[in-house]
Amino acid sequence: MTRFNWQNPYPTPRLPVFARNIVSTSHPLAAQAGLRMLWKGGNAVDAAIAAAAAITVVEPVSCGLGGDAFALVWDGMAGSCTGLNASGVSPAAWNVEYFRRKYGEENGLARQPKRGWDAVTVPGVIAGWEALHAKFGSLPFADLMEPAIEIAERGHAVASIVAYKWAAAVPELKDQPGFADVFMPHDRAPEVSELVRFPGHARTLRKLAQDGPRAFYEGEIAERIAAFAREGGAALTLDDLRNYRADWVEPISKDYRGYTVHEIPPHGQADRARHSRQIRCQHAHRRSYRVPASADRGDEARLRRRLPLVADPRSMEVTPEQMLDDAYLTEHAKLIDPTKASQFDFGIPKAGAPSTCPWQTSAA
Repeated sequence: MTRFNWQNPYPTPRLPVFARNIVSTSHPLAAQAGLRMLWKGGNAVDAAIAAAAAITVVEPVSCGLGGDAFALVWDGMAGSCTGLNASGVSPAAWNVEYFRRKYGEENGLARQPKRGWDAVTVPGVIAGWEALHAKFGSLPFADLMEPAIEIAERGHAVASIVAYKWAAAVPELKDQPGFADVFMPHDRAPEVSELVRFPGHARTLRKLAQDGPRAFYEGEIAERIAAFAREGGAALTLDDLRNYRADWVEPISKDYRGYTVHEIPPHGQADRARHSRQIRCQHAHRRSYRVPASADRGDEARLRRRLPLVADPRSMEVTPEQMLDDAYLTEHAKLIDPTKASQFDFGIPKAGAPSTCPWQTSAA
């Protein structure tokens, strides 16, 4: 018998769904794509990859083939959790001086553009699909691409939330090379329920289905990406694409109120999530919060840390264990006023073992 409390305290009509197999996504067509893989005898990883591929078609304003991916895979038979970091790395030519020479400085730091080629890292999501499929997949990779290819070719009616986000992105992105050609077929964002087709996207997915996901990083597709990047003055090269692989990582795990919570380590969101949980837990015994107040405490909990400390694990100066030391988080919990938001600063861990390292907390 489960100990979970199914009494929903929030003002929402959503109800729990009980079934043998469930695929949960933000779009019904993507959920259907995943279910198709389960009906064909595939497993959860097959379903997840198919759903993710479909999302790049039906929610292009949220996910794309040039994006990144993180994954946590629970092996029920082995009782273990495996993590995958498929966030793309920076082009090899990037460094501080590259951005300083090209964009100048602001407040003593090299400027970094928000948009354009110099804001684009090596796409990681397809390498993530490749790694997941090789380790856990059971169906042929081509089968996983079928639903997304069909939707891209035949078209789909744009959902209301997607249409809203699409229109909101147009003012900022319309002048980016290639954007209008693909995402503004009638010189505007598509309207709610308007039929949209992505034949070029379908061709790319077919190529991946035919030649495998590595075709995105080597061969014709990679060469076209590198050429387009070169035309735009990008640092991204064919070698950057060819050399990229996703990384298998050890998840950060922590027991929390009777459950074991697994998270992706930096540079994922794990430290922020556990940091927030620990501080919430410190405050839970003091008073009960209404939902908005609780959310405020969570936001302040996440912000009471130094984001610049989180980077590629190969270049971090502190370890996740140091950043998530219980003593440090307990001290930060004491700095939060449960009655109001406050000014805050960050704490910097000193070098040393997590169990013995002193913590230096700046004044709040």
